[in-house]
Amino acid sequence: MNGFARWLPHPLLTPVLMATWLLLNNSLAPGHLVLGLLLGLVIPRFTLAFWPERVRIRRPRALLGLAGVFLQDVLLANFAVARLVLAGPRALRPAFVVVPLALRDELAISLLANIICLTPGTVSARLSADRRELLVHALDCADTVALVATIKSRFEAPLREIFEC
Repeated sequence: MNGFARWLPHPLLTPVLMATWLLLNNSLAPGHLVLGLLLGLVIPRFTLAFWPERVRIRRPRALLGLAGVFLQDVLLANFAVARLVLAGPRALRPAFVVVPLALRDELAISLLANIICLTPGTVSARLSADRRELLVHALDCADTVALVATIKSRFEAPLREIFEC
């Protein structure tokens, strides 16, 4: 491992960790900037054993697009779930849906499961042993086919573009 790779084994993780630290503390004070940078440098080095291979982002612009779609969906889902809560339990149409996966990259599958969990009203319940199906629970689902199509087009397709194409 050369000097640069030794100090920054995951170059994208360092600024993400630093930004996360600054957001959690809601401060740009010099002490928080330094501590955020230190955490961003130290955590990737100490977690190298947990990263069997280097993460390759093949389409960074697609990653930004996915982040935008995710933020939009989280915002809209919050309003939808609030409306459902106010309408009462009779308005709910819960459903378990099996989403067939085209993803093969483990990180991409993990990100998809997390995106689903972080979007209000949906939860990733189980990944099949062969990693070809993801069981998703939706709080309100009138059309299971439409839900699968939405997950595949809005989240899985960009993740394939980012990590596999």
